[in-house]
Amino acid sequence: MEDTADNRLVVVFGGRSEIGIELATRLADGATVVLAARNADRLADEVAAVTAAGAAAVHVREFDADALASHASLVESIVADFGPIATAVVAFGILGDQARAEADPAHAAAIVHTDYTAQVSLLTVLAATMRTAGSGAMVVFSSVAGARPRRANYVYGSAKSGLDAFARGLTDALHGSGVRLLLVRPGFVIGRMTEGMSPAPLSSTPTQVADAVAGALAKGRTEIWVPRSLGVLVLALKLMPRAMWRRLPR
Repeated sequence: MEDTADNRLVVVFGGRSEIGIELATRLADGATVVLAARNADRLADEVAAVTAAGAAAVHVREFDADALASHASLVESIVADFGPIATAVVAFGILGDQARAEADPAHAAAIVHTDYTAQVSLLTVLAATMRTAGSGAMVVFSSVAGARPRRANYVYGSAKSGLDAFARGLTDALHGSGVRLLLVRPGFVIGRMTEGMSPAPLSSTPTQVADAVAGALAKGRTEIWVPRSLGVLVLALKLMPRAMWRRLPR
């Protein structure tokens, strides 16, 4: 096991995620950071950004979110090498292609597998590992798309809706264990995943999301909307008649 400057270990599952890296830079000061992603040997830019933010050390691990059987051994090896995880950021996911998903069941299943099934698998492993340690925090990214799935992106939205419900249940299950979960519900995020799409109302950037998450972690929050005003808008949208809802562009 490697000794760290302040004994804090931050792990980003989805180490190429814009939001994940932005958040890692805000949590890096004096910590050991592990970036887990596919093609981990190509994370030089991400490693450099987190190192520049003040991390005591930055390591990479190969991680295929869709390979569910690998989750337990990966987490076990990280803990064995670096000690208990202080903060686990679960930042992987795909948007997919809604039109393709409606004609290609394999693509629809792939979206749900990555955005829901793989997340459930990893979160279950992390929760069990952190319960044993008696401490730690997990960051889970839901989406406004999961609040009420829309005609234009219901496959992705359904996966996020399921993840949101799972995370809320897991939060209750972890009560009193010393482990906590922060559920983050961003609106439209302007970044690589949404490149070429017109920003929706109340959009944010990876930087803004990371700022909000870092602040919420520091305050011990369990759920946040980004931006905060989005939560009020969603309450109103849930009351919209279905005939109007299905015509929304996204």
